[in-house]
Amino acid sequence: MVSVNLGLVHYVLDHIYGTVLHRTKLGTPFFSKGWGGTKLDLLERMVKQLFPEARCQNWPPPAVQPVWKTVWETKSSCLREGVFRTTCDPQLIEALPPESHNARVAFLTPKSVLPEKMACVIHLAGTGDHSFERRLRLGGPLLKDNIATMVLESPYYGQRRPSMQHGSKLQCVSDLLLLGKATIDEARSLLYWLQNEAGYGKMGICGLSMGGVHAAMVGSLHPTPIATLPFLAPHSAVVPFCDGLYRHATAWDALREDAAALTQDITSLTEGAAQKSGITLEQVKERLRSVLSLTDVTRFPVPKNPQAVIFVGATDDGYIPKHSIMELQKAWPGSEVRWVTGGHVSSFFLHNDAFRKAIVDALDRL
Repeated sequence: MVSVNLGLVHYVLDHIYGTVLHRTKLGTPFFSKGWGGTKLDLLERMVKQLFPEARCQNWPPPAVQPVWKTVWETKSSCLREGVFRTTCDPQLIEALPPESHNARVAFLTPKSVLPEKMACVIHLAGTGDHSFERRLRLGGPLLKDNIATMVLESPYYGQRRPSMQHGSKLQCVSDLLLLGKATIDEARSLLYWLQNEAGYGKMGICGLSMGGVHAAMVGSLHPTPIATLPFLAPHSAVVPFCDGLYRHATAWDALREDAAALTQDITSLTEGAAQKSGITLEQVKERLRSVLSLTDVTRFPVPKNPQAVIFVGATDDGYIPKHSIMELQKAWPGSEVRWVTGGHVSSFFLHNDAFRKAIVDALDRL
């Protein structure tokens, strides 16, 4: 009888999925339009302002007053969708595509409990999560624990996706930082609304993969203790885009040509001209690594209550290596790491119960 190493199977499945999705030339790669020019310069300056010392910087955040409509309701629960103007800095609003100026949220709540007697967790989007449905399915069973779910649609995704963008493949490097900065700003405003307008007693923030990185940042910057739950999340965007499977889906030649054009102060260069300019592929990769290091969560402050931080990683993740998750735990002493058996893709489908338990346990520690 042949024994099967299930961990290896999950790891290989991640790579097969990544090969089909990222290595084939069927779709547009990430960053096909280059770096983003002046938008990237602006974002590098603004992201650096998120940290160093000032944990409570820019608090309270800009207020939101979502315009709500009821999608459905039963005797025990209600689902509403809300729209509000993004709470980004005006300079960032100008940099965002018009389609991303209005934020959308779904809000699933139990009806029989007052907000001050229950908790609410904001769920942030992972790469490719363009709708509310998957995160609502994750949050739905938590209603029995008197935990409401708020799902934020990210800029560049869903109804906020630019018309020229294909799927989840962002066109410029600046788009990735814009998506992250806007998501952080909007999530912080929603947390403030939940506490001060809706009156929730406990709050949390969670996300899968890219959403987990953003959740960690939001939890770090929040001035009071909240449950913080990064699921299957790296410590930095450098991990998937420079070292992991996304490197096969990155338009390196376009980034090199764009870098050469900026260096030569001309509007465009062919690949051959880019090579003649002296800019090497390794230099381009190092530049991307430097830019994406701005997303390194280990540089962010330790959350107010690190015991309410639970990282969940997969034992055989082909996208996110174990050492990246352990770097997060090391940077935030007192936080906890839990492991689920499987790969990155399979864990999205197989371990919702483990994610829900982490949410309940983290909220109980507040």
